[in-house]
Amino acid sequence: MSDKERGARVRFPPPLVFLTCVISGFAIQRTVMTVHYPVDRWLTIAVGLVVLLTGASLVASARILFLRTRQNPVPWTPTPQLIFTGPYRFTRNPMYVGITFVMIGIGLVRDNPWVSAFAVPALLVVHLIAVRPEETYLATKFGDPYRAYLARVRRYL
Repeated sequence: MSDKERGARVRFPPPLVFLTCVISGFAIQRTVMTVHYPVDRWLTIAVGLVVLLTGASLVASARILFLRTRQNPVPWTPTPQLIFTGPYRFTRNPMYVGITFVMIGIGLVRDNPWVSAFAVPALLVVHLIAVRPEETYLATKFGDPYRAYLARVRRYL
């Protein structure tokens, strides 16, 4: 089976990277070093909810587009077509950006800076294990249309 038929060479589910970092943040907060945001608690809750809901909306809108185009969001499955609408107009990775926002929002709402802080390393790991292989796969499969998309839309924000 060729790379075009197989899908991207992603070996580990990206959502598990984010989940592992969320759990680690809660574990560190509880067992190693408790820290809090140095601002009013209601402010962190309000900002956290906005960030969390923004992230969840990004993930949901991208997921809906996958359903409408009958694609599987699992990165190691074949991609039948490129999506250029919805959140894909301004980020090539709305699900990963959205999950990163959800992590930051959870950290804010729960007054756990560890969870928020681990969002960036989680995205970096996902970038290395998923985004790079996905981009290689999509460039191989779709060629010039995908390269044109790369030129006009940012990877993250």
